[in-house]
Amino acid sequence: MTATWIIDADTHITEPADVWTARVPERFVELMPTMRRDGHGVDVWTLNGRPIYRTGVTAPAGWPAWPPEFPATLEQCHPAAYDSSARLRYMDENGIWACALYPNIAGFGSQQFLAIADEEAKLAAVRAYNDFLFDWTAVDRRRFVTIMSLPFWDIEATVAEVRRCAGLGFRGVLFTGEPQRFGLPFMADRHWDPLWATAQEAGLPVHFHIGGGEGESTEMTDRVPVQGHPGATAHAAVNLFMKNGIQCADLILSGVLNRFPDLKVVSVESGIGWIPFMLETADYSYLGAFRPGRTRTDELLPSELFRRQVYCTYWFEKVAPRRLLDELPVDRILFETDFPHTACLFGNIHETIDAGLAEATEEVRRKILWENAAALYRIEEPAGPPGDGSNR
Repeated sequence: MTATWIIDADTHITEPADVWTARVPERFVELMPTMRRDGHGVDVWTLNGRPIYRTGVTAPAGWPAWPPEFPATLEQCHPAAYDSSARLRYMDENGIWACALYPNIAGFGSQQFLAIADEEAKLAAVRAYNDFLFDWTAVDRRRFVTIMSLPFWDIEATVAEVRRCAGLGFRGVLFTGEPQRFGLPFMADRHWDPLWATAQEAGLPVHFHIGGGEGESTEMTDRVPVQGHPGATAHAAVNLFMKNGIQCADLILSGVLNRFPDLKVVSVESGIGWIPFMLETADYSYLGAFRPGRTRTDELLPSELFRRQVYCTYWFEKVAPRRLLDELPVDRILFETDFPHTACLFGNIHETIDAGLAEATEEVRRKILWENAAALYRIEEPAGPPGDGSNR
């Protein structure tokens, strides 16, 4: 382990059973996501009477079997997945000073809530999750980066929730990178300007987590019989990562960053290796690939907007951090572990960091592992290094 703290820019909470049932009015309880133990002894989340998630799928870190075998119950998951005090102990053991927190059950863009037909209940579900997150992090708010969920289908309610959560000290906003998939206006539409303006005013970065633009699909499970679980899983991963690259291209070509120059956006869990190609393609096409003698205008190029306002997270990659740092905006790269998901770093965090950043300067290394995230999320500096007990 390194002698200095790091910041983990993407982790998840495996939600306990009472997230919604304990926090919404009684008349809405039956409409909420609900965890039940089925006849096989498996904890399953249901919504509208249909299963949406097995609890163990959200937290296989440390589980001795490999997917498709997962923990059957919440209690079999790693305690740090669902208990905030255990999470702090896990962070201490691994030299992680602070971590950003993302949901599971509602989807990575809150899209599962769209299945709730009652509009008032749907809003209550979002507020209940945010209230849960606020409660969960009370053990040490310095070290948990709270990313709020949004009722993105209602722009007025979205703005109100951003303002409410900003007042509670939340440090980021979770949004879908593809609102058009849910019958809503494209990102470029002025419909979303109140969201961008409110987030910019509050100094809250907007986050596109992979999978946040996904509607209902059986493609993953449909592929397993013909492709096998490893092949289907790997295809799903590549598909999700590359989709976030497309969403980032949409963002830098949308006019949003031109209109809101102080807004910060984070592409979460999508890696960084795709960035140089996407930016080169965006600039080449934006300038008119087939126009002889094309020249740039006075406007910032898409790549320049990206470097000014967009952050990306990485974890397992070795090629990009070792070979592409000269082509990457190192002031906009964050490190993550994805704990406690299937693809997370677990038991190999610092070895992976060292392998990827073996040729990086200490200055670049500190930016990626600490400074970029600390500035973005206004993270308080710890009193001492890992292991000295001075930070409690």
